[in-house]
Amino acid sequence: MKKIKTLLITVLISSIVSVSYAQTFGVSGGLNFSKMSIKDNFGTADSKMIVGYHLGVSTEFPFDKKFSFETGLFLSTKGTKRTEISPLGHEYDTEYKANLTYLDIPLNAKVRIDLKTLKLYGVFGPYLSVGLNGKSYEDGDGTNINWGTDSDNDNLKRLDYGLNIGAGVEVNTIKIGLTYGLGLANISSYTDDGTKVSNQVLSISIGYMFGEKK
Repeated sequence: MKKIKTLLITVLISSIVSVSYAQTFGVSGGLNFSKMSIKDNFGTADSKMIVGYHLGVSTEFPFDKKFSFETGLFLSTKGTKRTEISPLGHEYDTEYKANLTYLDIPLNAKVRIDLKTLKLYGVFGPYLSVGLNGKSYEDGDGTNINWGTDSDNDNLKRLDYGLNIGAGVEVNTIKIGLTYGLGLANISSYTDDGTKVSNQVLSISIGYMFGEKK
């Protein structure tokens, strides 16, 4: 936990300093459509998307008119829902749901195409993510997520990472984008029987950009 706090403080200070020197910075938010890949040696769970949100700030460092590096800090909800079907009949089906809140740190390469009246862009790069809090539900009854690596007492590992790929459009100071985050980390604390759990998030966002854009 101490290492996680140190990482968060370091990234936060770096981001604040970065805003001072970046050519552009901005605020953005929008909807998350998230699910989790859940599998083990016996098969893959049929998980479904849930709707959440993301909100945060970003900074951008241009190399030239087309290429730049973009990062930021985003509060982002993730999770999934699924139904465990009982062989005894529908009345015994169990509904599961997980609502999780993360701090996301994207590290994206960005390319722009200038079409005069607007700009198209694409982004690609890794992300780091730290679990802040969460709840799991079984037939509506909620319990807090225990973060950690103890397979007997914890539910999910706090640190997540993966890849972002996305595209969007910029019109003056307004930015509208679509991004897919593919989790590569196994965030399950329980790893017996080959258990693997990873986040998958489709995000739709709108933002406002400040500062000079070259």
